[in-house]
Amino acid sequence: MQALVYAGPGKKALEKRPMPAMSAPSDAIVRMTKTTICGTDLHILKGDVPTCHPGRILGHEGTGVVESVGAAVTAFKAGDRVLISCISACGKCMYCRKLMYSHCTTGGWILGNSIDGTQAEFVRIPYADTSLYPIPDGADEEALVMLSDILPTGFECGVLNGRVQPGNTVAIVGSGPIGLAALLTAQFYSPAEIIMIDLDDNRLEAARRFGATAVVNSSAGNAVETVMKMTGNRGVDTVIEAVGLPATFELCEKIAAPGGTIANIGVHGAKVDLHLENLWDRNITITTRLVDTVSTPMLLNSLRSNKIDPKLLITHRFKLDQVMDAYETFAHAAQTRALKVIIEMH
Repeated sequence: MQALVYAGPGKKALEKRPMPAMSAPSDAIVRMTKTTICGTDLHILKGDVPTCHPGRILGHEGTGVVESVGAAVTAFKAGDRVLISCISACGKCMYCRKLMYSHCTTGGWILGNSIDGTQAEFVRIPYADTSLYPIPDGADEEALVMLSDILPTGFECGVLNGRVQPGNTVAIVGSGPIGLAALLTAQFYSPAEIIMIDLDDNRLEAARRFGATAVVNSSAGNAVETVMKMTGNRGVDTVIEAVGLPATFELCEKIAAPGGTIANIGVHGAKVDLHLENLWDRNITITTRLVDTVSTPMLLNSLRSNKIDPKLLITHRFKLDQVMDAYETFAHAAQTRALKVIIEMH
């Protein structure tokens, strides 16, 4: 089969690989139909993720058709159309019992990280019963690919952890796919204002289309003053960090209102200064989280009832044999205006 393989920092290759084989009775083999590229894949290629070793097939998102199941799998059978969760969950360990699937002692984020992933024609899915979701009849598969990772990530790590409430003022720092996913799902809670902050006017324009009430281009260095002016010098109730840089997290610290929440989604690869000398008396809550995908069934229902349109996030489409072009397009989003790309197997 064809697969996109991480070949060490800065290197990737489309290679012929053997078909995956089951290694446990709870496994399923899935024939991939659609997948996508995540910002985390770019972090891996930069060498930022030490758990991912050269030779690994990348990817942790997508849809497919069950090819075969192990003897212990009861919820799925060959021929079922499925959504693949980016998180593999045994469902039994102490963390899974707390619905913290991302910290599953034998699973978590392993696909395309410590085991082979979804940017291939076939993939082995561990703990199939609790790591796959049936695709509802008539559902749009491209939209569903957005439910593997970015929508639950934006919702759980940003909106839920950020305690977004009706009438609140929300700022989202970073208008990339994850920030936009947080923007889409924040609207479930009817905040009064959602301010999007980014350096890229194209992405801010997308944010307006997706429901942002205001946008701020931070390239001039006056984002803090602008947000403070917009909020009567109070700051915002919830600020969501969706970039993963020291400067963007420090911006979040400066615009959170007293009693506010800073919800971190960004993957941070460098030290960030926590300015407790400014925050110690302001009743600020700071939250961190890796997506658990516990919200996936709710998001599936919201998609089915047209309460949310994740296809808005898709800007480019490629076949698997064009995956190198897909990576170039996704990695140079400022020039290509890429948000999410869809990679179709055939």
